[in-house]
Amino acid sequence: MDTLDAWRDFNVAMVGATSALAGLVIVAASVNITAIIKAASLTARIAAGIASLLMGLAASAIALWPELSLPGLGIGVLIVAALSAVFQGAATARIVANPAVQGRARRNINIVLAWLPTVALLVGGSLLLANLPVGIVIIAVGTLLAITTALVVSWVALVEVLR
Repeated sequence: MDTLDAWRDFNVAMVGATSALAGLVIVAASVNITAIIKAASLTARIAAGIASLLMGLAASAIALWPELSLPGLGIGVLIVAALSAVFQGAATARIVANPAVQGRARRNINIVLAWLPTVALLVGGSLLLANLPVGIVIIAVGTLLAITTALVVSWVALVEVLR
């Protein structure tokens, strides 16, 4: 069995889960969009959360392409992770620019946790580019982290807006 074929069911599940969750986050944010827009850090955090979900979605979808090589998947994942990093960078800049929102330690923890999925996909993509199959495991972990962190960030942002 081909390495990517062994991960097919996982990738199919992740495409469905991440696309559904991205849609739900967008709908949930739209309910309080007026209040969310007033807080620049919240809009950036929600955008970064959605970008993380889309990163996981795209990485899993690319992994389903027929006859794709490990380095080919690595290139696709690196491109997707780089695009997601743009949103994470914007969110990080907004969070750092607004230190009154949370204490320094909590802010730093939130920034590190938000970057974990993107970093995992960058590392996993790089390993696949070097034709090392362990990159698939790291990408899978990164995709699961993307779901977890995006949901936490979205929940916190949606609750903070009502305070």
